[in-house]
Amino acid sequence: MYRMERQDSRTKENGIVEDESACFPGEMGAPLFAWPWQNLGIYKYLLYGTFVAKLVYSSTSLEGTEKDSRLCEHVLHLCILRGLVHQLWSSYNAMLFLNRTRRVSPRGIDFKQIDREWDWDNFIILQSFVGALACLSFPSSMANLPMWNTRGLICCVMLHVGLSEPIYYWGHRFMHSQHLFTHYHWLHHSSRVTHPFTAGYATFLEHILMCVIVGLPIIGTILVGFGSISMIYGHVLIFDFLRCLGHCNVEIIPHQLFDAFPLVRYFIYTPTYHSLHHTEMGTNFCLFMPLYDALGNTINRHSWHIHKEISSAAGNACAIRIQVIWVGPIQSTTFLDTNVAFHFLGHACYVGPVQDFLALFLHPPRQPSRVLGCSQYFLPFAREGINKQIEEAILRADRLGVKVLSLAALNKNEALNRGGTLFVNKHPNLKVRVVHGNTLTAAVILHEIPKDAQEVFLAGSTSKLGRAIALYLARRKVAVMMLTQSTERFKSIQKEAPIEYRKFLVQVTTYQAAEHCKIWIIGKWTTPREQWWAPAGTHFYQFVVPPIIPMRRDCTYGKLAALRLPDDVEELGSCEYKLERGVVHACHAGGVVHLLEGWTHHEVGAIDVDQIDVVWNAALKHGFKPL
Repeated sequence: MYRMERQDSRTKENGIVEDESACFPGEMGAPLFAWPWQNLGIYKYLLYGTFVAKLVYSSTSLEGTEKDSRLCEHVLHLCILRGLVHQLWSSYNAMLFLNRTRRVSPRGIDFKQIDREWDWDNFIILQSFVGALACLSFPSSMANLPMWNTRGLICCVMLHVGLSEPIYYWGHRFMHSQHLFTHYHWLHHSSRVTHPFTAGYATFLEHILMCVIVGLPIIGTILVGFGSISMIYGHVLIFDFLRCLGHCNVEIIPHQLFDAFPLVRYFIYTPTYHSLHHTEMGTNFCLFMPLYDALGNTINRHSWHIHKEISSAAGNACAIRIQVIWVGPIQSTTFLDTNVAFHFLGHACYVGPVQDFLALFLHPPRQPSRVLGCSQYFLPFAREGINKQIEEAILRADRLGVKVLSLAALNKNEALNRGGTLFVNKHPNLKVRVVHGNTLTAAVILHEIPKDAQEVFLAGSTSKLGRAIALYLARRKVAVMMLTQSTERFKSIQKEAPIEYRKFLVQVTTYQAAEHCKIWIIGKWTTPREQWWAPAGTHFYQFVVPPIIPMRRDCTYGKLAALRLPDDVEELGSCEYKLERGVVHACHAGGVVHLLEGWTHHEVGAIDVDQIDVVWNAALKHGFKPL
């Protein structure tokens, strides 16, 4: 939930009440509701093979014609460009670092909406075939179209304004009649938060009608003899561009434009204007021009006021009820391809390499980078730049009034900034609480270890997590073989344990010492050769980043400590790293628990062993679940 308080106050003030009926499904068995290729899944893209095959045949066969070849080329080019337009708008929509203050709706899109809109591009397939059939139906008019015709561009605009706009307006109003809305149009309105992909999310019947809206200006211009290739490309791509603009959840049109030229507001709609149609459905029916809403007396009376408020970023200093932002490894590249982040990238093994490539490509290793790959954290000369970015994020969060900032992942590396201690000591008056979340990570690992365990082997035993795990297990009278070459560091940790439990901490210097232990806790990189010292049946618990490579088929490997989110969490629409939906790393969950409990201390540096059970019980109390 993000900036919900602001939205609620604005909604009540303006008298806008969201129509909850839009959230409930209507009839799904109506004629022409479903797409003909609905059950094909990803194989629907084979339908484009028709144009590819025709293009190849026309290019290689003596019987092929240049006209057929050019037609197929243009259809395929247009399909690619239209998909690119929607993807670029979707990418911009996800760039919170650019548009955070101009969000039309503070809500986020969730997995349910993402899954519903997964086949948003069905209309591109449909219109490609309809366009090809139209070309074949008027071969004489389509033959030898010039590349450019200025009169054709003017004619196309006039036909759009005089035909497409009013037809869409009245057709859209008709779609809101009880019968058609219940059987068809409810599907589009089931997306409560508009997104560029929502523009293409509708039934088969509605997109058949949309083909008429898109095609009328093109066909009309060609029939009067003013057609051109640029007119076709321009009309289709600008049409998609404006559709995406209206469904984008970011206000990009400045209110100063309408203040200086009041009449302009009737000739171009805004994301705010269209979003009000999704919250108060009896208003704002236009395609792109509010002029027809004005003529039909269906303009929402709050359109310009809310547009000005959002465009000017008013209310930034408002109170924040609860603000939870997941900044996992995936989220830094979500804007590149949101569909991938929403679905399978969270399970892919190439996430780290992709991030490393982006980080090195976008920023040299010695320069501060806003796109951080895993490998950069281990480069000594990159530490200063990384810490600078983390410090800037903390200070910015402090200015915004954020309650808790969770470092998590490699941002809290001991060698990097001593687990966040560097920032807290440098800025002692921080209002934001800095949390590394390691206490909950330790709790998750410790509660996965069998209660009847008598002996464990611990690699990375002198790290923050290793130290806490060793001391906690010693209190449970579990013998801990601590792998470390430093006797001084081992004795320092041993002295922290109560005298009666110190005997349970044993220093070992080789992996071979654990060849009879079946519980290995890995907190440092372990090579395949070192793993072979574990006996068959060993389970490897891990808190090392990146995780070790599983090489033993006769052993089992745990994942990084993670928790399942509470059932009432809403508006989560991306996966964390390699985790499934609704699962987050324990260190991230630790920051949320810190916020929910209202704790006022920083959680940085060494882990307080006495707090492990406290944090664990607090997480369970708030609905987090172990995997």
